[in-house]
Amino acid sequence: MRKENVEILSDRTNAAVMRHPDRQFPGVLVQGDTLYTLCQRADAACKEMGRSSPGFGEGNDLRNALHSLLSHYKSVLNEHDISLPFSEQQR
Repeated sequence: MRKENVEILSDRTNAAVMRHPDRQFPGVLVQGDTLYTLCQRADAACKEMGRSSPGFGEGNDLRNALHSLLSHYKSVLNEHDISLPFSEQQR
């Protein structure tokens, strides 16, 4: 872990906009519990659509991208002995 100064352009709850010193463009900070909820919603949307529905492939790609971010988030927290801000037993 390292500490860096970041530019905080907005600290709005669940929509903080900040720029990392090594990046040209700012990003949006998504809290872990919000990311988990987005994954759950993407799961539900894909299930509701069904594999044969038009647009399922794009929806599933989005779902997979969100789950990839969540997996990375969980791995990093685990590496630093930080507990998750959600319970996966809720699924």
